[in-house]
Amino acid sequence: MATLRVGLVSPEREIWTGEAKMVVAQTIEGSLGILPGHAPVLGVLLDGSVVKIEPADGGEPVTAAVGSGFFSVAADKVSVLAEQAELGGEIDVDEARRALDSALELAGEDATPERRARARLRAAGIEA
Repeated sequence: MATLRVGLVSPEREIWTGEAKMVVAQTIEGSLGILPGHAPVLGVLLDGSVVKIEPADGGEPVTAAVGSGFFSVAADKVSVLAEQAELGGEIDVDEARRALDSALELAGEDATPERRARARLRAAGIEA
């Protein structure tokens, strides 16, 4: 079975690498699903979105909240280069809820803090 070689990294660390069956990411142009054999593509990640990775070994899906960055596909290699990234299992849900409450209180022209807080909760498996 064909697979994708995936790397999800931030400036602080390597978040996840491995073989995957599929990767889904939100770009500024919409949701992008990648399967083996996908044409080359370069996209800009939507700041405050979730990347989902389905590992090739059948393990639990990987979800991560990401900030701005880039998404590239070439020759079955997927690179997700995020300015900020956090695996769903590492997210402090109470802190993410507080961040969402604060963002809603300060709702102004910049929706990024709210989008980031909601993405963190979605990555942790909680709909917000």
